[in-house]
Amino acid sequence: MTRLRVLVAVAEHGSVTAAARALNYAQPSVSHHLARLEAETGATLTQRSGRGIQLTDAGRLLAGRAEEILGRLDAAERELAAHVEQRQERIRLAGFASALATIVPAALSRLAAGHPGIDLLLTEAEEPEAMRMLRAGQVDVALVARHMQDGTLIGPPTDTKGARARLILDEQVHLVTRPQPGGAHGSAAQPGAAQPGAAQPGAAQPAGAQRGADEAGPTDLAAHAHSPWIAGCEHCRGHLVWLCQHAGFSPKIAFTTDDHVAAQALVAAGLGVTILPSLAIRAARHPGIHAQPLPGAWRQVFAVTYGQPPGPRAVDHLLDILTLAAAAAATGPGPASPRNGKPA
Repeated sequence: MTRLRVLVAVAEHGSVTAAARALNYAQPSVSHHLARLEAETGATLTQRSGRGIQLTDAGRLLAGRAEEILGRLDAAERELAAHVEQRQERIRLAGFASALATIVPAALSRLAAGHPGIDLLLTEAEEPEAMRMLRAGQVDVALVARHMQDGTLIGPPTDTKGARARLILDEQVHLVTRPQPGGAHGSAAQPGAAQPGAAQPGAAQPAGAQRGADEAGPTDLAAHAHSPWIAGCEHCRGHLVWLCQHAGFSPKIAFTTDDHVAAQALVAAGLGVTILPSLAIRAARHPGIHAQPLPGAWRQVFAVTYGQPPGPRAVDHLLDILTLAAAAAATGPGPASPRNGKPA
């Protein structure tokens, strides 16, 4: 295990000298462990690069697997210590920004009230990084989101082997526009446009969804075929393009930003239109925007854990409370539908 830790440190820090400093080892000791690891595996793991070294393809492969192995071992040691010594239970959670700004604080409040012995540490991370941290044992729970197209989930969480996903929330995706003078919004009827209450072909809507009081009803994306568009992350951009193409046009992407606050500000400034899920709007709603639900456009939020059940007691408590917090979020502005914590 020591040699694996050395290899991971070299991969992380980029040199033998930096790895030795991080591990508090002598530099010759790091070189010795690398040489022994190469002898034991029969593979060349490092190669010279200028005055330093870099990992070979085999070295990078082993370092990636070693990070997961060491992470799971460290997590098991912490869980065992908590069980044997009855220490304060600690949960580490990674999640995307809008979840950390909405359902997670509500869950923290419930957790503190009902289970004061549990300590929760938060890290902001989008899905690929959150799943990597989960596999490496750096976090215990990863909150990830997946879009739905025609009722089918797209963009599955990265490398879910050995992971369990609990569906905690269905949330509506909205068209976000700038309010128009005279109360007209982006849903103004045009020839061939969908009328309020009409669903797009193939649209699927989770049961129990609610509509926010300030949202005027379904809209037709085709009304914005010639508008500049503001796109988000890679998955969000792909969902936007799919929705627009489903409506009969390809969107002209004028701006790209992962920041939901910035996207709303661009809309409010009249620089384009965008789509955003309910949590992003609840987290920080700009007063200069108008949001309308898009029929058939949904995003699902999952709480992902690693390993077979039963999980640590504290983690199970958190999953239950996240589900309750998601249910409470469904009663706020904008539609969202909790799924009562059903495994997916």
